[in-house]
Amino acid sequence: MQNKKVVVGMSGGVDSSVAAYLLKQEGYEVTGVTMEIWQQEENGGCCGLSAVEDARQVAWKLGIPHYVMNFRKEFKTHVIDYFIHEYVHGRTPNPCIACNRFVKWESLLNRSLEIGADFIATGHYAQIEKLPNGRYALKKSVTAAKDQTYALYNLTQRQLAHTLMPVGRYEKDQIRQIASDIGISVAHKPDSQEICFIPDHDYAGFIKENVEKPLPEGNFVDIHGNILGRHKGITHYTIGQRKGLNLSLGRPAFVVEIRPGSNEVVIGEGGDVFSDTLTCDHLNWMSVEGLKGAPMKVWAKIRYSHKGAPCVIEEIAPDVVEVRFEEPQRAITPGQAVVFYHEGYVVGGGTIR
Repeated sequence: MQNKKVVVGMSGGVDSSVAAYLLKQEGYEVTGVTMEIWQQEENGGCCGLSAVEDARQVAWKLGIPHYVMNFRKEFKTHVIDYFIHEYVHGRTPNPCIACNRFVKWESLLNRSLEIGADFIATGHYAQIEKLPNGRYALKKSVTAAKDQTYALYNLTQRQLAHTLMPVGRYEKDQIRQIASDIGISVAHKPDSQEICFIPDHDYAGFIKENVEKPLPEGNFVDIHGNILGRHKGITHYTIGQRKGLNLSLGRPAFVVEIRPGSNEVVIGEGGDVFSDTLTCDHLNWMSVEGLKGAPMKVWAKIRYSHKGAPCVIEEIAPDVVEVRFEEPQRAITPGQAVVFYHEGYVVGGGTIR
């Protein structure tokens, strides 16, 4: 791939660092870019100030240019504002999916193409293939434990056509070994686990600080509407939650529904959090152009940590798909993504309604 130019999104971690190295070894003209997305100077996470310094040192070691690009505006609009909006409206968002689609890809890709790059690349554990039907699709990485296709299901055909993911062919241990062999400083740097803009995991506290008026307390109710107690505000809860409810009912209690209209959090028993059906919208099709009126058997994941389950998907309205699982699934959560797979490829996905 001599003379092909690629911009590698370098987060300062081992995966993106090795991605840059592998592409340079393949003959690409590599430029490293770290995305400035933090809203406060001291913010950490995958794109904080320490990440810039780590990425800069790796780029120097690899002998490639490195730049910092400012995407604060895009990150606030597409990730932070979206995150707050969803929680306030009783849904549980996935900010990493939004960040991937609109910031790490759309914004970075557009700017990279403007400066003459042919591709962008990341250190995600996924593979991209062009299928016989002419469409680009994500294929699961070789390591199931690190597969990141779920969080990337929303990428467009244009984005996939201009993206390289060299890390998807490797196990995590192999990536760390490569990093160690070439002597880069981040070879044993721990993986980032938290949402980058809420490192203390206090989602409700973050939302409280960033809304114009505080969200009111309300009632816990059972599935029949009987009042069971008072909750601290709907942003403190998500479907399937058991801990932190502070309810003494003499039995295990679980959040089974959040009703922003009436400001109620519905409490049920363990069996009440299982369902065999969901609907989703805001669809993005990947390996296929759409269902074209025909049901399709697939494997679906309803959250990043979900192992997935067999189901049938069918379009029931424009941009709305019904998912019918063979077995009931626990804690199907509005706002989260449902991602469809067939034979290891991402078919598409949508947002759970």
